[in-house]
Amino acid sequence: MKINLINGKALQTTKGWGTSACWWSQACADSDTQDKIIDLLYGKDGLGLNIYRYNVGGGTDPENCRVTDPWRRTESMMLFDKQKEEASWDFTRDKTAVEVMKKAVATGNVDTLILFANSPHYSQTSTGQASGGLLMHTCNIPKSKYKAFANYFLTVTEHFIREGLPVTYISPINEPQWKWGGDYVWQEGCHYEPEEVAEVLHIFATEIKRRNIPVRLCIPESGELLQTTPKYLWAILADDEIMEVTDIIAYHSYHVDNSPESRYEFCDRIVQANPQCRFDMTEWCELPCKHHTRDFKGALITARIIGQDMIYCRAVSWTSWVAVNGIAKHDDGMDYADSLISASPDFSQWSIAERYYGFAHFSKYIPSGSVALDVGLRPTADNNDFNAFAFRVPDGKTVLVAVNEGDDNSLEIAGDYSHMQIIRSDKDEKLATIYDGDYNSCIAVPRNTIMTIIFND
Repeated sequence: MKINLINGKALQTTKGWGTSACWWSQACADSDTQDKIIDLLYGKDGLGLNIYRYNVGGGTDPENCRVTDPWRRTESMMLFDKQKEEASWDFTRDKTAVEVMKKAVATGNVDTLILFANSPHYSQTSTGQASGGLLMHTCNIPKSKYKAFANYFLTVTEHFIREGLPVTYISPINEPQWKWGGDYVWQEGCHYEPEEVAEVLHIFATEIKRRNIPVRLCIPESGELLQTTPKYLWAILADDEIMEVTDIIAYHSYHVDNSPESRYEFCDRIVQANPQCRFDMTEWCELPCKHHTRDFKGALITARIIGQDMIYCRAVSWTSWVAVNGIAKHDDGMDYADSLISASPDFSQWSIAERYYGFAHFSKYIPSGSVALDVGLRPTADNNDFNAFAFRVPDGKTVLVAVNEGDDNSLEIAGDYSHMQIIRSDKDEKLATIYDGDYNSCIAVPRNTIMTIIFND
């Protein structure tokens, strides 16, 4: 494959990489384990992430809860007395998750702290549960509670700011188009129609300005690239009050893992049609998760999706769904957790998933402030085994990430460089520097490998 890096078209300037603390951080109580995991994710020797997403949970009413998995239930700093129908605050709650967040911030690498919610507080919902309505595709918060929801979320936001945490963005709505609720529920969630999203966020925007809170909106966390996503976006764009305090149009790139064409269409129809907006990819994992945590194919897919989201969707930042999820053993005895790290319920056992290294090939070598480059490659669903993604990093170097899921291949690089370094991962070795020397225009890329190649002028 021939690639001309010199003539690569400059696209967006990137703002970095992140992951979510939902819902593992509330269960990770051991201080040493917290330190090790935070170092793997946010430390300079780990992924070096700079974006942290903290879940403002909707809380759990133990007398009215249908979520069976303890990791999917959340604590809330707002207490609700059902008899008196009164709320009070206890900011010592969710202590463990807050400890983990503070340790991430203490690394000095976090410059983007996002507070997000999957549901309003359970006391504000129609069902008294934070897991969706009794009917699918039905909003679980009555209009009379919209302002109460905003007050709840913004009070938590102001508390964290007073604590000295650098809260940058808030995201009150998550994946509004999904059904959430019905006969079976498994986590927090709340469905909203486009006009309901706009009505809720209008109140948030008004309150942010009234309280003079130094945060911006990161919205609407659409759960897919296309389908109903444009309807939610148009509803937001039509409201000047919302847009006045909105910096990020956030979307998730689920369900199109082998569809580069979907990404081209998303870019053409939505991103390039709205050049005034910043678009960030704020959640992805392999869904459904077909590859266990020891299968290097998971790393290959992760690297391919990151690159295609950054280049073909022009995402300004890229954030994985969860840093840690519970060990999920299947009949074959393998662990199919969909996260970067998997752990037992009490974190007495935990391990790094192979997909962690797919992420590392980007986050460790392409810092915030890098410029994505379009080098003219256009894979298709029928020809998607070999991908390469280029970036110009702030120190002037050019970085190319090659992902080969097919047969042995090679790259022919057109450029004028003096030196290059090659870091490779495969099923046997991870992030190994296999070359550090003079520039060579022909680079062999063996099957089932990820390579990060750094070129110096």
